[in-house]
Order: sequence, then C-alpha cells, then structure tokens
Amino acid sequence: MKSSSALASLGLTLAMAATGLCAYAQPVTGAAPADAAPAALCKEIQASGNPQYPPYLWPDPSDSQQRTLVGAAAELAQWLAREIGVPIQVRHVGPWGRVQQEVRSGNLDMIVGAFYTQARTEYMDYFHPPFRETRSVVWTGDKGGIAYRRWADLAAWRGATVINNSFGEEFDRYAKDKLNIQQVPSLEQAIQMLQRGRVDYLIYEDSPGEAYLARLKVKGMRQLHPPVATENLYLTLSHRSPCNTPELRGRLQRAMYKLSRDRQVMDGFVERAQALWRKQAE
Repeated sequence: MKSSSALASLGLTLAMAATGLCAYAQPVTGAAPADAAPAALCKEIQASGNPQYPPYLWPDPSDSQQRTLVGAAAELAQWLAREIGVPIQVRHVGPWGRVQQEVRSGNLDMIVGAFYTQARTEYMDYFHPPFRETRSVVWTGDKGGIAYRRWADLAAWRGATVINNSFGEEFDRYAKDKLNIQQVPSLEQAIQMLQRGRVDYLIYEDSPGEAYLARLKVKGMRQLHPPVATENLYLTLSHRSPCNTPELRGRLQRAMYKLSRDRQVMDGFVERAQALWRKQAE
C-alpha cells in the first residue's frame, strides 16, 4: 500500500510539473511588437509648414475656410504619401510660429519644409537629404542707404523678419547678439513696415519674397548681396506623433533618398507651383 501510494503521489507531482511547464511554454497571445500600437494609430499624417512661403506653401484660395495649403511642398507631400502608403493632409493651422508649436505638442505630425537648428531637434526628427536649397537675403527699398557686404554692416540699421523664422544657426546667434531685428507675425506686415520706413531692411528668403512682392504689386524693393545664409529645406516628423515609428521613418527615409536621385521631380513641383501662384495673382 505504501509503495502504491508513493507511486501515485509521484505521478501526481510529475503531472503538475508538466502542466506548469506547459503553461510557461505557451505564447503570450496579447503581446505585440513595441511599434504595432503606434503604427496602427497612424491612419493619416497631418502636415503643415510656413503658410507664407510661395512657391513652396501658401493658403489654397479655392478653400473658403483656408484650411489647406498648396504649392511645391504640398505636391511633394502627396508624392510622399504614394511612396509610403499613408495619406498626408497638408493643413493650414496658422502662422509659422504656431505650426512649430503644434509639431512640438504632437498636434501636427509633420513639417514639409524646415531649416535645421539644434533647438528643433529637441521635438522633431529630420530626414536626409534635404529636398531643396534656399537663400535668405536682405531686402531694402531702392533708396536705401545700406552698404551691405557682411553681417556687421547691418548693425546700425533696423530690421524686420517673421516670428520664429530661422536663417541658419550661425546667423541666428549673430542676429540675436548684434543686430536690431524686430519679429512680426506675417511677411505682409514686415513688407508694410519697410514701405513705411519703420524699418530699414527685411530678411527673408529670395523666391518667397519675390513672389509676395509681385502679388502685392510692391515696387522699388531690391535684394542686397551676398545672401545672409544659404540653407536647406528638410522634411521633419514630430517626436510626439503616433506616426513616428521605426517602420514609417524607414519608409520616409527611403522616399527622400529616391527623390534626391532624380532632381527633376522636385524641379517639376516648383515649376508648377510658380505657374499656379502667377495664375492666382491675375
């Protein structure tokens, strides 16, 4: 009896052990890769940029509520959407400063066209290579007396630019320490200040500046040379975006590399945007 009882007890113990081992061996069916949940949330990318930046971005005049942007960067966004398989909506959310705040908070996923600064890397990722190179120049009236050859030549004069605009980290630091540049909400306001003599010069990119002066029918303004900076325009993605996953970053990176291999693609976007801007100004 004792022998039989001992054997029964041993069998029960082994059975329980086997059951326990099987339990540990079962796959955890509720688990998912770290990026699965964020990726599932990325049904559409909400993008924006500087809304006063033709030929790259400006408000769509056919949209009575001005909720969307058009231009070369908007067309680039649609090309990217096809490449990565995720829709991209290019929204008008307000002035350039507001756009950056929305990306910082995660209310916007993407900026289509931003200069590189270290401060901005604290809240968004940059994709290389850049999709365009731009020149930031000094604008003045045709009767302006500024003899400009280097940054220091601006020190005795009053300048204006748009809030939160960057012209490269080196110039930004110099301007903050050495120059008297007032920041205003819009390019139109800065142009008006220059026209009325409230400032002596305006700093803005060359192509967008030319486009706005033409639409506003402003005469008698000219660029001074050399440019204060030559900077690149990048695609960026908010750190707080649910779309910011390794998989989607990889898709975007591959798409930007593909774009850089055929410069005619971006050139075509810019040419069509310039034609559209001129047509809308008629």
